[in-house]
Amino acid sequence: MAAVLALFVAFKPRYADIQLSRRRPYSPKGSISVISRLSGATVAAVERGVGPGHGGPFGRDALSGAGLKSTPAEFVVLMLAGSLVLGTTGLMAQNIFMAILLAAMAPVGAWSLVAFRTGRRRAAFESQLSDMLMSISGSLRAGHGIAQSLHSTSVEMPAPMSEELARIVNEQRVGRNVSESMAEVAMRMQCEDFEWLSQAIEINREVGGDLAGVLDHVAHTVRERAQIKGQVRALAAEGKFSAYILIALPFFVAAFLHLTNPTYVGVLTESVLGWIFISGGVIMMAIGSFWISRMVKIVF
Repeated sequence: MAAVLALFVAFKPRYADIQLSRRRPYSPKGSISVISRLSGATVAAVERGVGPGHGGPFGRDALSGAGLKSTPAEFVVLMLAGSLVLGTTGLMAQNIFMAILLAAMAPVGAWSLVAFRTGRRRAAFESQLSDMLMSISGSLRAGHGIAQSLHSTSVEMPAPMSEELARIVNEQRVGRNVSESMAEVAMRMQCEDFEWLSQAIEINREVGGDLAGVLDHVAHTVRERAQIKGQVRALAAEGKFSAYILIALPFFVAAFLHLTNPTYVGVLTESVLGWIFISGGVIMMAIGSFWISRMVKIVF
C-alpha cells in the first residue's frame, strides 16, 4: 500500500522538497516523510530510464503542449501507478482478462487526456489570437518596440496565450530571434495564423514599414477565418455526433447484454471461433472509426 501511495504522490516531489527546505532551511532531512523520499527515488529512477524525453506521446513537448507542468518521468510514474491499481482491482475480481483490460486503460486514458487537453489548449490559443493582435498593434502605436509589446500583451492576455508569449519574451532576452520563436510556437500550437504573424514581423524587420497597420490587416483576416471556421464546425457537428453514437453503440450493447444475460455473450469467449469473431469485429470497428473520422474532419 505504501508503494501505491508513493506512486500517486509522484507528481512534484522534488519541487515540494525544495520549497519545504526554503520554508524551513534548518529542518533535518529526517523530517521528510518516507513516502516523499520513496516517491522521489521512483521518479528519479524513471527519469534516468526515459532520459530527457522531449518526443513521444508523453514527452516534454507533448506535455507542454497540453499545458501539463509535470515532467515526463512524473507523468509515466503516475500512469504506471494507475495501471497497477486498476490491474490489482481486476485481480481481486479473480478475472485475469479484466485485470489486463483495466491495466491497459491507464495508458489509453493518459494518452486521451493529453490529446484532449492539447486540442482544447490549441483551440483556446486560436480564439485569443485576434485580441492578441489588437493588443500588440495598440502597444506599437503607443511607441513601444515589438519586444515590449509582446511582454505587455503576455501580462494582459489569459492562458494559454500569455504562457506562449512569455516563452517568446524569455527566449528573446537570451538572444534568440523573435520571429524564430514565434514560428516555433506556431508549429507547436499548429496555428497557421500565428505563423503569418511571425512572417509579418520578419518582413517588417527587413524592409521596414508600419507594422501596426500590417497587424490590423492580419487581425481582420484572422477574425474572418474564425467566423468561417465556426460556421463549418456548426454544419459538421451533426455528422460528428452521429459518428460518436455509431462508434459507441456496439460497446454499450455488448456491455448491456453482458450485464443482463452473461451466458448469452459468454459463448463468444468459450471457443476459438468466438475469439475470431471478436477480433474481426474489433478490426472492422477500428477501420470504420478511422473512415468516419476522416469523413467528418474538416481541414482548413
